[in-house]
Amino acid sequence: MVQNDSKRITQNIVKGSLGNMIEWFDWYIYASFAIYFAKAFFPDGNRTAELLSTAAVFAIGFLMRPIGSYIMGKYADQRGRRAALTLSVSIMAVCSLLIALTPTYHTIGIASPIILVVIRLVQGLSLGGEYGISATYLAEMASSKRRGYYASFQYVTLISGQLLALLVQIALQGLFTDAQLYAWAWRIPFGIGALGALLVLYLRISMAETTQFMVSQASDKPKGTLKLLAKYPGQFLTVVGLTFGGTIAFYTYTTYMQKYMINTLGLNPRLTATINFSALLIFMLIQPIFGHISDKIGRKPLLYWFGILGTVGTVPIFKGLQTFSSPISAFILMLLGLLIVSGYTSINAIVKAELFPTEIRALGVGLPYGLTVAIFGGTVEYIALWLKSIHHEQWFFYYVSGAIFISLLVYHRMLETQKHAKL
Repeated sequence: MVQNDSKRITQNIVKGSLGNMIEWFDWYIYASFAIYFAKAFFPDGNRTAELLSTAAVFAIGFLMRPIGSYIMGKYADQRGRRAALTLSVSIMAVCSLLIALTPTYHTIGIASPIILVVIRLVQGLSLGGEYGISATYLAEMASSKRRGYYASFQYVTLISGQLLALLVQIALQGLFTDAQLYAWAWRIPFGIGALGALLVLYLRISMAETTQFMVSQASDKPKGTLKLLAKYPGQFLTVVGLTFGGTIAFYTYTTYMQKYMINTLGLNPRLTATINFSALLIFMLIQPIFGHISDKIGRKPLLYWFGILGTVGTVPIFKGLQTFSSPISAFILMLLGLLIVSGYTSINAIVKAELFPTEIRALGVGLPYGLTVAIFGGTVEYIALWLKSIHHEQWFFYYVSGAIFISLLVYHRMLETQKHAKL
């Protein structure tokens, strides 16, 4: 019976996680291939200006995430985790296909970037819902003593989606010339993403619903409303504080770092893709280790790991990259930053899920997270590139460090969620 229960948990977590991976692959191929398609939508002639334009659209996509968190979170709390996850991946599949088919600026003029912006807005809505629902599903499906371990797979699949995007980038760089990538081959990964999402859709349809949701559904308590969420202001603000420094650090090291290596350090794009892939692979593999540790010693020690080391280590890491701009040192310093961020990424989903009861969990996790990521996570690249454009790129390093310090203050004041879990 225990073996069958463990097998059931594993099967459903795998199904949910694969969908999460494809959603994030579809989201990250935009960032990975921006250096190639920037001219197609925003022809300017200046690389920083082109990247700034694509970064702005990347940030715009984040604006829909709070709306997606609200709509999809409410839907998940009222209709079920499985139904919401299935809807989310369906939306992402359609959007990726549309990007692959969108004509360039030279073909249809201003309509081209407008279409791109609209698609990214819809993708942001889908992804905004994905985080809260996925975190809720993994937390509710996991056994009580292994919630940290199982919930860490949210970022395993999130990172694997980005790794897959980088792997596709490396493969296409080997198969096509730079001229072909700039001209049309950048469309291929968006087609791959659409196909992958359709395949995963079948898996999500066959997922089991969580027992906690089914029990909650049988009660007459209100579910998934803003009025109900308003009864948990402390938890809401805690999620905001948890996410603030974590999301800025995460997007700094996983998306902006690649452009920093190319645009500031002058490293070859192909070499940079390999460095990013290698560092992110290790980053992905250590998430369950951190999650397992949190099941043994609690969540707060890992948050302290991230908060303290991130506050004092961010500026030296980036200055070290400028001083020692060799490929090996770039890899080591990037990996060091990712090891620090793992204290947040590995457990942030379970910490947030443990703050809320079942009837408001998906919305409670997703909405404050979506708001914070939209304002601060989605603007990481834009702020960094803008500061570079006005010749003050160094200020960005201190911005990241200060954000992590603010989250550290939240970690210090919050309760140990493992001991006070609402699950």
